[in-house]
Amino acid sequence: MSAADVISAKGNGGARSTQPQEAPALRESDRREARPEQPTREPNDAPPQKPAGLRGLFRQHPVAAIVGAVVIAAAIIGGIVWWLHARNFESSDDAFIDTRTVLISPQVSGAITGINVTDNQIVKAGDLLATIDPRDYKAAVDQAAAQILQAQASITDIEAQIGAQQAQIQQANQQVQEAQAALTFAADENQRYQDLVQKGAGTVQRAQQAQSDFTSKRAALDAANAAKLAADRQVDVLRAKVEQAKAQLKAAQAQKEQADANLQRTELRAPTDGRIAKLTGAVGALASPGQAIMVLVPLDVWVTANFKETQLELMRVGQPVDIHIDAYGKSYPGHVNSIQAGSGTAFSLLPAENATGNYVKVVQRVPVKITFDQPPDVELGPGMSVVPRVTVRQ
Repeated sequence: MSAADVISAKGNGGARSTQPQEAPALRESDRREARPEQPTREPNDAPPQKPAGLRGLFRQHPVAAIVGAVVIAAAIIGGIVWWLHARNFESSDDAFIDTRTVLISPQVSGAITGINVTDNQIVKAGDLLATIDPRDYKAAVDQAAAQILQAQASITDIEAQIGAQQAQIQQANQQVQEAQAALTFAADENQRYQDLVQKGAGTVQRAQQAQSDFTSKRAALDAANAAKLAADRQVDVLRAKVEQAKAQLKAAQAQKEQADANLQRTELRAPTDGRIAKLTGAVGALASPGQAIMVLVPLDVWVTANFKETQLELMRVGQPVDIHIDAYGKSYPGHVNSIQAGSGTAFSLLPAENATGNYVKVVQRVPVKITFDQPPDVELGPGMSVVPRVTVRQ
């Protein structure tokens, strides 16, 4: 609407025109300002197109594409070769040096009078490690020796009594023989005088005297037999005493052996070759049986490797092992010595009780004992970390 039309409308009392009004056309200059200018193209010019995909990339960068393809192919081939090589071995980082350490502890109580070794010292079997005050144990040895002498003297005395009793038995036998002879003579005399009395040729008094003498001789024989029996029984008593004295002698000898053993135990000696560790004993300290005063680490060591149970399919006793020792960065040859019959948790202090609660399957570890083919030329101790690699395929 133009300005003249607006004034005309106001002059007609504001009456709105019912005739449709056309919107004025924009000027060409206004159109140019409102619309950005487009670059002019020639009718024959087509827009440039970029090559798509690997083919386009290869056309744009042929050298880089070739290098990338070679790297990818090398990686694939290397991965296949590595897998083919790695499948021949089983390894575990849960492995360590192991041995059976010996706790050196006294078997008798007493004050420590000497320590003959120091920390980490190498000792041989039989070397003196420590000593305990031996005076009480020497006294016990002397006392047991005196009891042995006393028992032997008792046996000698009783055997002498038995010899004397044998002489008494012989004397009793002679008395029995004499009494038997006297009784026989008295019996004959009594029979003779009894016949004479019956014939009237002898006196009654003499016959009675013969009868009394016969009775006396028979009583004397009975007494001699009783004395002989008593002498025989006394020998049995003395022999019983000899057996008792021999038993006392054996008891004294056993006490002597015990005292000798206790005296020897006052000297603590190395049971095997090894190195001293954790030395806690000191001169003057009171030691008691079972109290460890040092630890002896044997020189014979091996490897305990805890493999996953899924790694044991091809593992066998005797297979070669490469043992890498972390402490020295060196590897030593060995072989599989044995495989434990059961997982490690089955022999732990608190074994798993899967039937008492919610069961969660976990891959178990099985200890495998690995021994060195030759003793290593380095010092090894229990607990040192190693990485064994077992060749399960040749």
